Amino acid sequence: MTQVTSQEIAQFRSQLADNVTAMRALDLIEDCDGDLEDAAMTLAIRIGQQPQINNAEWLDALARRWRTIICNQNFRSDLQNDSIKVMVEYLENIDEFPKVLATPTIMYVIKTGIDNFCKTFDSLN
Repeated sequence: MTQVTSQEIAQFRSQLADNVTAMRALDLIEDCDGDLEDAAMTLAIRIGQQPQINNAEWLDALARRWRTIICNQNFRSDLQNDSIKVMVEYLENIDEFPKVLATPTIMYVIKTGIDNFCKTFDSLN
């Protein structure tokens, strides 16, 4: 289980205050007591996805599918500083990415540690 605190949720709220989709996701994350995997799974089900694996594996798999974009150097320094606004907005503008999952996905990456998350990607480049 990847847990975010109420302080972290408040920090991300301040960054994403003008993003209605992100605010809905943050509301649900808060309702799930900061459990990112539980919130992401609930959001996925709400948009008609039928995840077939447990919550923790599913969110990790989603993030890893988009690793080439998330680990791009243009975004990495922001993420290292817990700044998620640009990355969330970028993902929300990709037609194939489920917009409502952008916020929990990027929060998961930050909690995992961007350098740790991108380690495999970096070794391939």
